[in-house]
Amino acid sequence: MRPIFIFALNAVAGSLLLSTVALASGPDPAKYPLRVHILKFTSQSRHSREAKTQSDSPDYMDGMGVADLFENGQPRGFQFTYSCIGGMKASGGYASFPARWKKREKTLEILLPETGKPWNLEACELHAEISDELVYYWKNGSVAVEGAAVLKAWMTKHQYDPEKDQNEPVMAAGESEISDPQVAGPD
Repeated sequence: MRPIFIFALNAVAGSLLLSTVALASGPDPAKYPLRVHILKFTSQSRHSREAKTQSDSPDYMDGMGVADLFENGQPRGFQFTYSCIGGMKASGGYASFPARWKKREKTLEILLPETGKPWNLEACELHAEISDELVYYWKNGSVAVEGAAVLKAWMTKHQYDPEKDQNEPVMAAGESEISDPQVAGPD
């Protein structure tokens, strides 16, 4: 009787392990070589059908915002509109989200951590208007615009390249994050 009980217990444990792996599967971040730094966005809840009660959660969130794309070592600013199931999230500090092109120069797909479950990643499409010459950054609590070449020089000087997992700038001794008047660090 005891060997049968142990066998049954192992079978249940194995089933739970497999179901956990299946539930945790999602988009593969390795297939998202680009990085997107979202600075600011607005959002609005939408229902694809009529809500039956006030407590019905929205089917998706949509809105617009501004961000920077890092591709082939080059920063490019862009404005975007989006529609996501889980909603949009801003990047914290110098962090960025994995991304890939769905439609070159028009639609980016980014991976965002699921609210309450940061280990689960959800895909979200950004319909982008890309600028090769401008980028966005935080300055005195507001989003400002600067030439992409200025940010590229700052990235090189501070060894910052999110595509290569260099996600924190290397500051010189005594240098603050906002010492460069052209490119300020995020607030």
